[in-house]
Amino acid sequence: MSMKKFVAVVAAVITATGMVGCSVDRSKPDAAKQTIRIAYQTFPSGDLIVKNNKWLEQALPDYNIKWTKFDSGADVNTAFIAKQVDFGALGSSPIARGLSAPLNIDYSVAFILDVAGDNEALVARNGSGIETIADLKGKRVATPFASTAHYSLLAALALNGLSASDVQLIDLQPQAILAAWERGDIAAAYSWLPTLDQLEKSGKVLVTSRELADKGKPTLDLATVSNSFAKDNPKVVDIWRQQQARALTEIKEDPAAAAKAVAAEIGLSPDEVAGQLKKAVFLTPEQVASPEWLGTDGAPGNLAANLEAASQFLAEQKQIPEPAPLSVFQNALYTRGLPDAITG
Repeated sequence: MSMKKFVAVVAAVITATGMVGCSVDRSKPDAAKQTIRIAYQTFPSGDLIVKNNKWLEQALPDYNIKWTKFDSGADVNTAFIAKQVDFGALGSSPIARGLSAPLNIDYSVAFILDVAGDNEALVARNGSGIETIADLKGKRVATPFASTAHYSLLAALALNGLSASDVQLIDLQPQAILAAWERGDIAAAYSWLPTLDQLEKSGKVLVTSRELADKGKPTLDLATVSNSFAKDNPKVVDIWRQQQARALTEIKEDPAAAAKAVAAEIGLSPDEVAGQLKKAVFLTPEQVASPEWLGTDGAPGNLAANLEAASQFLAEQKQIPEPAPLSVFQNALYTRGLPDAITG
């Protein structure tokens, strides 16, 4: 199917049935105001702090703020293709896929939510007989396809001399992974918090995303903005980034308040969330706008090379037809106004 036909089909399905893999805030909007549509996920992050505290609603009183929950980055990509969202939270691997052919999604990376650490991991179920990654050969392993966890799983297999065809890969969203795990239908899974905490209670961690980053396969949780929205609403993007930077600062300076806000969004206790927040690597706003990461206005940072490497790996694993060049990812870093937009 051509990309044009694919987009048309996706748009038609979403229009007819509602967004796939998501839940929508159905509070009645003010018809006189423009609506800002935000796709979020329930992994612990500053994005949930912004949502729970209604910082955007306070900072942008002349707009309706519509938050829509998605289960994975693949679903967020689908919503962007169908032009159903303006901002979205998703992992670096889905973004590398989204910016590469054939998707070529018209969005840019505008913020770094976190660098994956021990908040994503590959876990083997107790009683499965799996002690090492090599033991996964021939076993049923679940992960959400086209996610950072999927990318990390493929990287872990490759680093241990296995390919995707050496295991029985199962495409499941985090909640479905937990259900399959409890039934004994799968032997291992690569997933993220908060589901990961549940898996670890009856499983053994084989490798974390922090360890894979140390071996040259880092992953991140990022936030994107539609290019058309950013072009028409640059001040809104600046305010949105300021609130995201505010959340990063709260995680560092007031972890109890950060944990309370996130806990209210994902249905766990603040103590549980406090432990989960310690497992990810949260940058400071100054680090986000540094050459190592997002970069500054007119000087895109090294994040572009990270995304290029992810695109190359996805192509090697036959997840996409071919990798996109570095220039695609450099052009897709939204550095307008940085660093002042988030550190000033």
